[in-house]
Amino acid sequence: MGTIGHYETMMVGRMIDRGYDPEFAQRCFAQIKGFGEYGFPESHACSFAHLVYISSWVKCFYPDVFTAALLNSQPMGFYAPAQLVRDAREHGVEVRHPDVNASGWDAHLEHRPGEAQHALRLGMRAIDGFREVWAQAIVVAREAAPFHDLEDLRRRTALPPAALDRLAEADAYGSLELSRRQGMWAAKGAPLASSAPLFEAMGLDEADGSPPAALPRLTEAEEVVGDYQSIRLSLKGHPVAYLRERLTKAGAITAEAYKVARDNRRVTIGGVVLVRQRPGSAKGVVFLTLEDETAVANLVVWPDVFERLRPVAMGARMVLATGRVQRSEEGVTHLVVEDLIDWTPMLGDLSAQTAPGSAHAPSRGRHPRDVRVLPGSRDFH
Repeated sequence: MGTIGHYETMMVGRMIDRGYDPEFAQRCFAQIKGFGEYGFPESHACSFAHLVYISSWVKCFYPDVFTAALLNSQPMGFYAPAQLVRDAREHGVEVRHPDVNASGWDAHLEHRPGEAQHALRLGMRAIDGFREVWAQAIVVAREAAPFHDLEDLRRRTALPPAALDRLAEADAYGSLELSRRQGMWAAKGAPLASSAPLFEAMGLDEADGSPPAALPRLTEAEEVVGDYQSIRLSLKGHPVAYLRERLTKAGAITAEAYKVARDNRRVTIGGVVLVRQRPGSAKGVVFLTLEDETAVANLVVWPDVFERLRPVAMGARMVLATGRVQRSEEGVTHLVVEDLIDWTPMLGDLSAQTAPGSAHAPSRGRHPRDVRVLPGSRDFH
């Protein structure tokens, strides 16, 4: 307590010597000085600073490696895989969908001819309900030769029907030239791993054959919903993008537009809730992180507003938020919330676009109305 000030002249002076603006250097130290009030021991501070520097260096120069490592360490941390993948793509990383002829259990890097940066292939650990032992069976069988169709995969891996279903739901049969709907049809019609003596005695094949050519393709929105319900992210699009017309009619701007809105302007934005925080040191203030198809928005909910809007603030998966833009001297933008409306039912409309009687995402035996379009937010209280 009080000793951090001894370093002010050293830090600020050296920053100025290296060309930083004096006012900026002073603000940087002022922020560090504020954190000093927490009283971290010096050993903790040094080790944490070392980890932060290494992580920042790897993320800056090797974002493909950084993202793969984080994905393979899940569940952990502040951000869900969807946000980690989004950030990687925004920093130039090519991310590839899980596939039975390319993916292992973990996410891994794939060489791109003529490119310094690798592509990031998502692993089968990303598939909800998929088991590591199933992934290992696929990798071992694939060492001899790539799978050329679903029947070849089934025979060489002896995977149970549940595993074939999970792969189909996750759209992991792309290299077998099967779309999600075709894959689900073929997986449901595949024979069991065990023999079927009655069929064999008659010289008949137990399989239902190839999916019919007339099988309609899923819409783009349905594909995105299927991705989120099976691997909890999508490389094809963002759910909010398909609700943009409704959001615009409701007076909402995008998260990207809110970032450049003038200070104190009253705006409305809509998005899915990624994170809820209510730190003990914040005196009852709740922080929400929203995401739409353009960017992430940071919301501040004061205690009196939170108590008035508690059910929506704590339970909604998607919200329409109205408030005033607040921008700090450092350029950090927040939306100070005045009102929140629960838009979670709108997410259900995305899956409702599916044709009657069709299936495009895992239901695990539940009623379709109970199937969530998006995974839950990450809440810290």
